Amino acid sequence: MRVLGVDPGTLNMGYGVIEERSGSQIAMLTCGVLSAPQKMPVEERLCTLYDGLLKIVTEFKPEEMAVEEPFVANNARSALAIGRAQAVAILAGAQARLPVARYMPTQVKQLVTSYGRSSKDQVQQVVKLQLGVMGLPEASDAADALAVAICHLNQRHLNQILNRGY
Repeated sequence: MRVLGVDPGTLNMGYGVIEERSGSQIAMLTCGVLSAPQKMPVEERLCTLYDGLLKIVTEFKPEEMAVEEPFVANNARSALAIGRAQAVAILAGAQARLPVARYMPTQVKQLVTSYGRSSKDQVQQVVKLQLGVMGLPEASDAADALAVAICHLNQRHLNQILNRGY
């Protein structure tokens, strides 16, 4: 099972593709950040990010996509911008006929580290362990996208167990 995880943003959109192999081992196939210049109008930035996601989908052929939901704290404007980027990611997944799952940040933390209030550093440490890599990219957006993809695989496993009646 290949999963594309996306950490949406209108300037920087993190992505990570992981593959589940035998024995529930997971391997990272790629990760990175799609960027669009801040001076570019928002509609052009969104189009650039959309095109970038479609290229990743075409190259790595994920079977499913997982996107992080925007965190709405006190900054509604920021949440709206991230919501736009999330919509672009969902549209790219729909265009490629991929099932798209969405996860709140606390769900990602819970399903990756078993604690919904984990710090960013704790999440990244667990992601490194689960992927068997020494380091993650410096861009936290890419590491966050990998966490979203791992979260999705963990949720799929949990659903399978529940569907079997355990």
